[in-house]
Amino acid sequence: MQAWILPHPAPVGQHPLKRIELARTEPGRDEVLVKVHACGICRTDLHVVEGELPVRHPRITPGHQVVGEVVGTGERVGVAWLHATDGTCRFCRSGRENLCEAAQFTGWTVPGGFAEFVLARRDFVYPLPEALPVAQVAPLLCAGIIGYRCLRLCGLEGRWQGARLGIYGFGAAGHIAIQIARARGAAVYVATRDHDRHQRLAEELGALWVGGADAVPPQPLDAAIVFAPAGELVPAALRALDKGGVLVLGGIHMSPIPQLDYDWLYGERVIRSVTNNTREDGRAFLAEAARVGVRTHVREFAFADLNQALAGLKHDAFAGAGVLMVNG
Repeated sequence: MQAWILPHPAPVGQHPLKRIELARTEPGRDEVLVKVHACGICRTDLHVVEGELPVRHPRITPGHQVVGEVVGTGERVGVAWLHATDGTCRFCRSGRENLCEAAQFTGWTVPGGFAEFVLARRDFVYPLPEALPVAQVAPLLCAGIIGYRCLRLCGLEGRWQGARLGIYGFGAAGHIAIQIARARGAAVYVATRDHDRHQRLAEELGALWVGGADAVPPQPLDAAIVFAPAGELVPAALRALDKGGVLVLGGIHMSPIPQLDYDWLYGERVIRSVTNNTREDGRAFLAEAARVGVRTHVREFAFADLNQALAGLKHDAFAGAGVLMVNG
C-alpha cells in the first residue's frame, strides 16, 4: 500500500514526509483494517511533522481524522486521535480515559491515516452515516470532537441560551464549534487574524462580532476558547472574560504564554486545558452535529500533495479544514 512516512521531523517547507510503498498489515483479534477514503489535515499533524511533539514512533505515518470502510464488511467508520487506552488505570476507571497513562494515539504513537489503509482498534472506531461526502465528515473526527470537548469544559451547561462565548483562532475546530454553540443559543465573538479567509467565514457562520486576534470584544465573555496554538493570545482572552468566566485552551501544543497579571485572573476566573477526548465525547458530538446539521468548509487535496497541504495549513492558506483525499 502507499503511505506517507516521517523519517525525521523538519519544517514543512522542507517537505519532510516521504511517500513510500509499505506492506499491508493484517488486523489482529481486536482490530479492524480500514480502507482510507479521506483523512483530515490537523494542526496536530503539523506539530508531529515539525517536531513540536516528541517522536513517539520511528517513521510514523501521521493523520488521525480518517473516514473509510472496514475491509471485509464495508461498514463506514471514522478513526480518530484516541487509538486505544488500557482501560485499567485510575483515569480509565473513573471515566477519564482521555487522561489514560498508557493511551495510544493515531498518527503519533501508532501509524495513522495518511495511507491507503490503517489499522484501528475495533472498540475505538465510530460508525458514520453514509449521507455526507467523506471530505465533509473527516474534520468532525478531531477538529469537531476536540471543539466539542472544549465547549463541554466552558462551564455553561444549562445556561447556553444567551451566553457570550469567545473563540480565538478560527480554523477547523473553531468553524465547527461556532455551529454547535449557536445552535445552543450562544452569542459568539470571534477574534482571529486574516480578514480575507477566517474572519469572513466567521461572519458567514453567524458570529455576532469578529475582530483581529488581539482585539477586545464589545462585551465581557462568559467563556472563551483559544484554538490557535499561540500563547500570546491567552492574556487577551483572559482580559476579555467576565467575572466567573472560564478560559479553555484547546490545543495539544502551544507557544509560551506571557506573564499574566493576577488582576486578570482575579474574580474567580478559570484557565483550563483540554487533553485528548473520550469516546463518549466523540459519540455525543457526532449525534449533536447530525441533529443540528453541522456542515464543514473544506479544501480537498490530492494524495500526492500532502506536504503542500501541511504548508498551506501552517500559513493559513485556506479557511475551514484541509482534507487529504486517499481512496475517495
